[in-house]
Amino acid sequence: MRALLAAIILCSALPSVAQIKPSAKAPPGTQVITSFDPNHAVVGWLEIFPFESKILHNTRMIRVLLPANYLSPHNAARTYPVLYMQDGQNLFDEATAAHGEWQMDDTIEHLVGGFKIPPMLVVGIDNAGEKRASEYLPFPDPQNMEDNPAGSEKSVEGKEYARFLLTEVVPFVEKHYRVSRGALNTGLGGSSYGADAALYTALAYPDIFGHLLLESPVLTIGGDQLIKDTEKAKLLPQKIYIGVGTSESLKGDPKQAAEMVEKVQDLQKILRKKGMTTSRLQVVIENGGEHNEAAWSRRLPDALVFLYGK
Repeated sequence: MRALLAAIILCSALPSVAQIKPSAKAPPGTQVITSFDPNHAVVGWLEIFPFESKILHNTRMIRVLLPANYLSPHNAARTYPVLYMQDGQNLFDEATAAHGEWQMDDTIEHLVGGFKIPPMLVVGIDNAGEKRASEYLPFPDPQNMEDNPAGSEKSVEGKEYARFLLTEVVPFVEKHYRVSRGALNTGLGGSSYGADAALYTALAYPDIFGHLLLESPVLTIGGDQLIKDTEKAKLLPQKIYIGVGTSESLKGDPKQAAEMVEKVQDLQKILRKKGMTTSRLQVVIENGGEHNEAAWSRRLPDALVFLYGK
């Protein structure tokens, strides 16, 4: 009874969702979702704001997961590592996820609380919905028969998307949030076509991102062009994590699933030849792993510990 009474008193002392104000430098229009919001499944403090791109000529939501105690006056001068992730709406909240969430917030809280990784910010950049494929792809994917623009060289916008990340999103986040600067403090990641976007961007701007998280990359695009670009790269991120499953066929085609794994192994061989030892490169091939958020969420703790572990 006393425990119940204490819980009631604690909850009554907390500000309502409507009363919660964003961090001091958060951009105008920022919405805050916390663990106490009954309509969402967020763990921690998540700030969400609309972001207009002059490069891509559209507006999307950006979601920033803040570290615990980020708002404490004692940490007012402290800066934090940052991880930029694609498909932001699928990272933190079941209420906004299309096919389930990564549980990024739960995983971060658990790993930081266990002193396995340092406190960090995660920036989730929402995809463009129906334009997701064409925006993420730097090269066409002729095998994609559902998203018609994905198969056309003229329709893919992945190179512009990389510029959007580098020249619009990153400077904006660095202006409004206390993130540590430099490649060793800056990570980039994504899944499927989002992993393609992350890999292309990291190769195109190799001195910006020091950590790369790639889940289920589609490496057949553009005639294996991302693999070819990796082979030609003179500078690579300090650490790269790549995850893929053996059952990653969207239509039950075992040949497609085998090809996903084969291409990841090809990429692994090239990276090893370029000097990326086991301390810098980790490749996980999960037996039975499928092409979905459940698999990416399951592998996320190991990925973050490898990339950011103390």
